[in-house]
Amino acid sequence: MERKKNTQPKLKIKKGDLVMVIAGDSKGTQGKVMQVLVTKGRVMVEGANMVSKHTKPNATTPNGGIIKQEASLHISNIMLVDPKTGKPTRVGRKKNSEGKLVRVAKKSGEEIK
Repeated sequence: MERKKNTQPKLKIKKGDLVMVIAGDSKGTQGKVMQVLVTKGRVMVEGANMVSKHTKPNATTPNGGIIKQEASLHISNIMLVDPKTGKPTRVGRKKNSEGKLVRVAKKSGEEIK
């Protein structure tokens, strides 16, 4: 019996991480990750990639109108912010003292919580 190969890549960014947008219209914007769409390889970043959505009147918006909201960004267009230096960094994985695999910032070697 053959086992199916996992086609989803291991993402190095999680919900709640502080990231910086490195490409696109919101380049240079920093924000927290609100949601990670694993199957699509995209993330929603707070305050980045804002789009205008036209809405009909409903219970929450009685007048309707245009609402500004975040759209998803591709995972390749964001980088994790180093907790030590505050600059964008790549992410590696290492075993800590308890033998557990943790994420590590490549620039400073600092563990990412």
